[in-house]
Amino acid sequence: MHTLLKVSSKRNLIMLFDKETYVARRDRLRRQVGSGLVLLFGNNDAPANYPANAYKFRQDSSFLYFFGQQREGLVGVIDIDNGREYLIGDDIDMDDIVWFGAVDSVADMAEQCGADGGAPMSRLAELVDRARFQGRKVHFLPPYRHDQMIRLMDLTGIHPARQREEASLELIRAVIDQRAVKSAGEIEEIEKACAIGYEMHTTAMRLCRPGVSEQYIAGIISGIASARGCMPSFPTILSMHGEIMHGYPSPRPLEGGRLMLCDAGAETNGNYCSDNTRTTPIDGKFTPRQREIYSIVEACHDHVLDIARPGVKWWDVHFSVARLMTDRLKEVGLMKGDTEEAVRNGAHAMFFPHGLGHMMGMDVHDMEGLGQQYVGFDDEVRPSGQFGTNCLRCGRRLQEGWVMTDEPGIYFIPALIDDWKSRGLHKDFINYDLLETYKDFGGIRIEDDILVTADGCRMLGRERIPYHLDDVETFMAQREH
Repeated sequence: MHTLLKVSSKRNLIMLFDKETYVARRDRLRRQVGSGLVLLFGNNDAPANYPANAYKFRQDSSFLYFFGQQREGLVGVIDIDNGREYLIGDDIDMDDIVWFGAVDSVADMAEQCGADGGAPMSRLAELVDRARFQGRKVHFLPPYRHDQMIRLMDLTGIHPARQREEASLELIRAVIDQRAVKSAGEIEEIEKACAIGYEMHTTAMRLCRPGVSEQYIAGIISGIASARGCMPSFPTILSMHGEIMHGYPSPRPLEGGRLMLCDAGAETNGNYCSDNTRTTPIDGKFTPRQREIYSIVEACHDHVLDIARPGVKWWDVHFSVARLMTDRLKEVGLMKGDTEEAVRNGAHAMFFPHGLGHMMGMDVHDMEGLGQQYVGFDDEVRPSGQFGTNCLRCGRRLQEGWVMTDEPGIYFIPALIDDWKSRGLHKDFINYDLLETYKDFGGIRIEDDILVTADGCRMLGRERIPYHLDDVETFMAQREH
């Protein structure tokens, strides 16, 4: 059953799902991994500039997925061979209670998530030492925080420099297999994040006008996420320089005649994410040249909705979009030659130097920390080293229940144009003379979150952030001045 999340103190949140959900997830994990001792590290507080001034706490996603508890300083242990599960952590002391309020004991939290019992942190080393002495494998995921790297080294003797390569492939693959397919409750939570994202993006569009600074708009919409959800799902990207993939907001005021690219999302209190991008004319209307390029990105975005379905390789969806984009850029005069040959040689990456999209869930780039070669690829589809395609985060066959982002874009990057032109790269496919006149254009990206269904896909979010050309201009015309 999907339950409401309520805050009872800074570090004591009711679990998002019922006990049986977490028990079933761990049971499936045990069966997939097979044997050994599984360690799932929760996160600790991360100081910003001194110990008592910490960043907003964010629990590790895999720990949260399998144990559901939001408190810092916890480790989930699954002893597969002995059929035991433990929630490891120290109870807080009275000084902590005075400052942050009372929280449930570790034993109570273990009971809430269906583990066999709680134990103090000192027990963790005993469990690991016993497993290693018995010759059993200790499974762990690739750590990404240095405090956990040090703890893992203390427990196993594995130096942090080797921990990613020695992380358990059995555990990585089992976690990916479960987390990739979203349950109805998870989709409901993502829809909540999309609702917050709708408010963020429509607010940004309303505020978009000459003289308003990038930082002001980004600050306002990030505040919406903070007020409505847990936090922004990633640092907001908002810039007139849309050709910069991660163009973070500057104090620069918006200028008439240019475009504002806003890539932003929300994360709910239940830690599920949204991720959308909109590109808005700062004057409220697209110029003829902007309309021409925008219409290509719009068509590519909608093409994904037509062809993505279970069993289709995301790799093929990406390259179908690349071929459509190349055909349309040929009509504009920016590309030329044979479309198949141009795409096969990677010439389209001048304009589209990133992948079509990524998985999304509890992490906005879902499970990316586990290794993209395992998350997005398999024995059938392997990553590519070709420029542009090397940024494709997923190529595998789609499955029902996956959540993907659909985010084609066209960018005019002056440094890339100069570099390729000077080296004569893809001169049979790119019209460099015309391309020179686009160096001040910027970039356009349209991004939405899609759910792979039994017979196709659908966009997530009950309200649609305007993105069709006429809808954007109509929305902008209705702004309050």
